[in-house]
Amino acid sequence: MTKNDLVLKAKEMIKAPSCCPELHAVAQAWIDSVGKADEKNRAENLIAEIKEDVTDIDHLVAFAHSETAVKIFGEGQKNFAAHADELKASGAKYCDCGACKPALEILANKNILLA
Repeated sequence: MTKNDLVLKAKEMIKAPSCCPELHAVAQAWIDSVGKADEKNRAENLIAEIKEDVTDIDHLVAFAHSETAVKIFGEGQKNFAAHADELKASGAKYCDCGACKPALEILANKNILLA
């Protein structure tokens, strides 16, 4: 994976409706800093924010079965909860939403961000 690939992953992540505002801001700041003097610092901030925001499978399952999820997703909550349960049963360790999946790919390639 190249730095350009990671920029694309970051853009994919911030477009996801599930990307929280804090991660969106930090990711955009890193994208804007690529090739500039503050890039490494922004990359470190991005890595830290990803570690804070990516949802582990147990929290995902708990959220998917919560009243909050019912309020957010309505009838769709049942499908969401079933998906979370299937993920956990398959051995997944993290959420696979549109924000978490690319965030984990970025994290797995943090050495490229910090180079």
